[in-house]
Amino acid sequence: MAPAPEPARGGRATLADVAALAGVTPGTASKALNGRGRLRPETRQRVVEAAEQLAFQPNPLAQGLLAGRSWTVGLVTTDSIGRFSIPVLLGAEDALGAGQISVLLCDTRGDAIRERHHLRTLVARRIDGIIVTGRRTDPRPPLLGELPVPVVYAFGPSTDPADISVVSDDELGVRLAVDHLADTGRTRVAHLAGPTHHAAARDRAEATRSALAEAGLVLATGRVQHGDWSEAWGRQAARSVLRVDPDCDAMFCGNDQIARGAVDALREAGRRVPEDVAVVGYDNWDVMALACRPPLTTVDMDLMELGRIAALRLMEAIDGRPEPGVHRVPCRLVVRESSGAPG
Repeated sequence: MAPAPEPARGGRATLADVAALAGVTPGTASKALNGRGRLRPETRQRVVEAAEQLAFQPNPLAQGLLAGRSWTVGLVTTDSIGRFSIPVLLGAEDALGAGQISVLLCDTRGDAIRERHHLRTLVARRIDGIIVTGRRTDPRPPLLGELPVPVVYAFGPSTDPADISVVSDDELGVRLAVDHLADTGRTRVAHLAGPTHHAAARDRAEATRSALAEAGLVLATGRVQHGDWSEAWGRQAARSVLRVDPDCDAMFCGNDQIARGAVDALREAGRRVPEDVAVVGYDNWDVMALACRPPLTTVDMDLMELGRIAALRLMEAIDGRPEPGVHRVPCRLVVRESSGAPG
């Protein structure tokens, strides 16, 4: 092999430097380093050794152009607050970063015109795929137009069963909470839910009814208490339950804000938590769950894992191996002091 040439301007070796050292053309050097073309093994080996000797670093952009890839994906969200989309984004970045893929975040703020603008911009940048997420679990229509790249819907599924959707397994989350209350000896469980026009509230309410029936537990007051996703509603609903069904010994709430309001109302009514009434929330939002007194037992949707799975499904689709349909990510129950055994 010839002596190593002086590096090009800037101190970094170029493909031409590698080719000169290996005694081949730049085109042959490119084929050898990218595993393309029909080359003799000794030629390919000579090029690889030259690249190592020169500490040659390929240009990622050039490699992407050769492979027809940009190594970037778009993450389109309607959740401007970030309460749900940020954990999904972090999980997706963990998975995509391992594949050296960058993420471009676009916030549509729930506006269809803004969404179309972001999609045009992403396609113009030749992104390899798109993850769509938001702040609600309600099914959403597919993205408008024929997109030239795969799309995965995370948290809120697509209404098209031919699309790829990754969602939280709310039915499992509810069952974990109800089984936990049954295991701690509770018998009359109230369900304090969100508004009926939200899929999350409806789905969790229906799952709660089924899980209570299977566990042989009674739904306190005989009906689900529907209201807002707020502490104020939690306080109001808890007071209402105690008036109608004073023997209620557990409250399973549709989110952590409702649960924290319920704990406040129970304390004001002279009911001890968890000795008299156990309380379980949903979401495992640290701001609420850990600030609650006592700290709140709650269902964690594992949104980072949901984002990671969505990214893996997207990479499979980019590689030509899509798996259409709804993929469910298991929830987990985080047990804290608010649901201890009854006194």
